[in-house]
Amino acid sequence: MPQLSAKNRHRVSFTLNGKHTSIQVEPRMLLTDALRHVVGATGTHVGCEHGVCGACTVAIDGLPARACLTLAVQVEGCDIRTVEGLAPSSDRLSALQAAFRQHHALQCGFCTAGILMSLDAYLSTSPNPSEQDLKEVVGGHLCRCTGYAPIITAALEAAATLRQEAPHV
Repeated sequence: MPQLSAKNRHRVSFTLNGKHTSIQVEPRMLLTDALRHVVGATGTHVGCEHGVCGACTVAIDGLPARACLTLAVQVEGCDIRTVEGLAPSSDRLSALQAAFRQHHALQCGFCTAGILMSLDAYLSTSPNPSEQDLKEVVGGHLCRCTGYAPIITAALEAAATLRQEAPHV
């Protein structure tokens, strides 16, 4: 990795939700701050800033990652996906988002973006999860309102929907 000057801003280019993005950041700027304050992608929430709560979870090159533990300069050339990139279009929710809506799997919504990102990544590689599998995935997220049961129900329904949709994609 090149040595960066703390006194200078540095250009970082990456793909964000399918669109090329290039921003100027200080070397110490966190990805959460770059996404929210430089790019304007405010769906990524800042919670504990220690990687514990999961509210800041995004997908970096297809893998879930805590944006509060990632420096913005680390995503040079990466493919970043945030909750804003989950819906297939502006007028249609993803299967996971629709299931969350149907099963009331959110209340205040603060944790929801991070949970959606982790579940989306998991379901893309594990199309037939068990309830226990999903509990382990959401176990890395702190939700103080919903109580996880509707989240698991929604994730199971979304997985079933995705399995049915897979041949049509």
